Amino acid sequence: MDFKKMLVDDRVKPYVLKARFGVEKESKRVDLSGNLVKTDHPKSISLRDEHPYIQRDFSELQMEIITPVTDTLEELFNYLAAIHDVAYRSMGKNEMLWPLSMPPQLPEKEENIVIAKLKNIENIRYRQSLTNSYGRRKQMICGVHFNFEFGDEFIQALFNAQSEINDYRHFKTEIYLKASRNYLHYRWIVTYFYGASPISEKNFFEEDLLNEAVRSIRSSKYGYTNSDDVQVSYSSIQNYLTDLSSMVKKGLLSAEKEFYSPVRLRGGRNASELETRGIRYIELRNIDLNPFETYGISYEQAEFLHLFLIYLLWKDEGGNCDEWVKMGGVNNDKVALEHPLEPTQFEAEAKNIIDEMEHLVEILNLTISDTLFVHLREMLMDPSKTLAGKIYKESEKSSQSEVATYIAKENYKKSWEKPYQLSGFTDMELSTQILMFDAIQQGIEVEVLDRQDQFLKLQLKDHVEYVKNGNMTSKDSYVSALIMENKTVTKKILQQHGFHVPKGEEFQTIEQALRSYDLFTSKSFVVKPKTTNYGLGISIFKEGANYEDYQKAITLAFKEDSSILIEEFIKGTEYRFFVLEDKVYAVLLRIPANIKGDGNHTIQELVIQKNRDPLRGRDHRTPLESLQLGELESLMLKGQGYRMDSIPSNGEMIYLRENSNISTGGDSIDVTDQIPEDYKKIAVDAVSALGVKICGIDLIIENTEVPATNKNAYGIIEANFNPSMYMHVFPHKGKPRRLTMHVIHFLFPELLQSQESTN
Repeated sequence: MDFKKMLVDDRVKPYVLKARFGVEKESKRVDLSGNLVKTDHPKSISLRDEHPYIQRDFSELQMEIITPVTDTLEELFNYLAAIHDVAYRSMGKNEMLWPLSMPPQLPEKEENIVIAKLKNIENIRYRQSLTNSYGRRKQMICGVHFNFEFGDEFIQALFNAQSEINDYRHFKTEIYLKASRNYLHYRWIVTYFYGASPISEKNFFEEDLLNEAVRSIRSSKYGYTNSDDVQVSYSSIQNYLTDLSSMVKKGLLSAEKEFYSPVRLRGGRNASELETRGIRYIELRNIDLNPFETYGISYEQAEFLHLFLIYLLWKDEGGNCDEWVKMGGVNNDKVALEHPLEPTQFEAEAKNIIDEMEHLVEILNLTISDTLFVHLREMLMDPSKTLAGKIYKESEKSSQSEVATYIAKENYKKSWEKPYQLSGFTDMELSTQILMFDAIQQGIEVEVLDRQDQFLKLQLKDHVEYVKNGNMTSKDSYVSALIMENKTVTKKILQQHGFHVPKGEEFQTIEQALRSYDLFTSKSFVVKPKTTNYGLGISIFKEGANYEDYQKAITLAFKEDSSILIEEFIKGTEYRFFVLEDKVYAVLLRIPANIKGDGNHTIQELVIQKNRDPLRGRDHRTPLESLQLGELESLMLKGQGYRMDSIPSNGEMIYLRENSNISTGGDSIDVTDQIPEDYKKIAVDAVSALGVKICGIDLIIENTEVPATNKNAYGIIEANFNPSMYMHVFPHKGKPRRLTMHVIHFLFPELLQSQESTN
């Protein structure tokens, strides 16, 4: 088939970059000194043997991170970052991931390398057979498996652009076979650029097999390879399967999955399914961990591999298929065993490949990173800029082990720097990030259906739940959300059930509200939008208000909604009760946005200082929100006799708002254990009256020591259908409450039951 002709076909070109990606990345757990740990796989990672994202490899201390299949490299790296965060924060606080493919110093006695403690006896037996065939030391080598699938639209377009093969599945298989054969022939160029295992540490080799540094021990004959007797043909799918089966029957392989080829053909759970199902994707297995990337592989590497596989479709093969593949193995071993600072003996051919790849990009009009070919040529001209060259040069200053330990510590610090965030998804609302973290940790598959709208699909085996904004689920009806969104309806329902709510009136126009000024001028009152959340547009006047301030408060409220409420102000402290399925899981005391004077700085300067707290940010992406200085804050300051440039005395507390919402800069304090049960029962019963499962309900309580049954002991001012959880998980003060875990167990009770039976 003439792939060069097909690829430049106008019907094909728009789909060339369509592909799907996945990464499996192995790492060893080490302590903060860079020594192998002696601990078991983290207990906080549930579904330990069947986890979709975090598993054990050969050893108990080898952690394998597995991404879901993604349609873009951006999405792939988002998941790779997120799963790394979960892995790091699930391990012991004194553990980190080793950044090199080659292990740190191994135990002198090989039997002290602990095989993974799995439940499935067959999996244990398989690892034991690997021990017998290769020894435990070689199994401690780690790396990256890059799973690649050409997009269906791309393959379909290629299929339509040719007439030699009539069967689509057969055509697809031939595409992957050609790409695989060429990859196996030219894989030495990947080893040159991205090999990164120049030396081994103590006790890896039983004897000194290598006397000097190389490009990649892992990719060489000394690395993760089968015996020379294992020969499998890629000339056709039938020959591939026949040879693979023959190797197993002869006892050269204990199982098909023991075939350690740099390219593995994938199509089903077992290799035998390839004949009926065809090849669905290929797994590239010859990639060393990139020590200079937090996640073991760079975006540029992945982009190169994608483009390289397209190029390998375009590139003609030479001669006999099996000889072509075999020659590639010989050449790769030569490059792998070259010194990291020496030019490769295939420099001229490598330059030609890069030139041809760049030409292909031009004729196909592909969009790629501007720096990709620049960096490839730099590495070709100067071997010290390759990964092996860089790690070798860095190691000359001290040792490879010290360099790796330093890198691991930097990655460790990065992962713990903002423990409330989930890397890769930090643009999403914080409660959603925390829920995603917990779901990943618990082994629930997470798919982001709409990033901007915070819409998730969670799946545990066949059980699927859809979640919006962290806790809006199918367990609550649409009408229940509408009830809570409408403050007037909420009040009426609660009042009809005998709960104390503030008296007030609703207004649809500014003029209507202004005409009612005399009703409120001498009273304590609150002006707020009818339906909005997050404390937006709320003004509180504890001692009445003049007409000018009343008018400004009305205007601010109408900016947020088409209807507003003016209610009596209930004296006391505001508490947020988080209720889930008839139980209070957290109570938060929220202190309105404030600053404390020091006698030297203005209010504006003190706000800037307080906002430097790393826990403060904007748009619900941090545990605390930044303090604001807008119209509403100016209005509140004016009521206290202050301006922005006023200098409060030392220790004086100045409140910028009356409403205590965390979303407007308030401070969160957990008081769950201090709130009496009778007030918790009020919250639960009120939520039940609204017919809701998940709710954040706000109570004003003047004195918690007074029984809740006393007249006017409390007032319910609001019910929230999408209560923020992050402020409970990461409070400003007090005990953290992991509400996201309660939501997950509410949605997936079988997970909790499984954990209880395991314990």
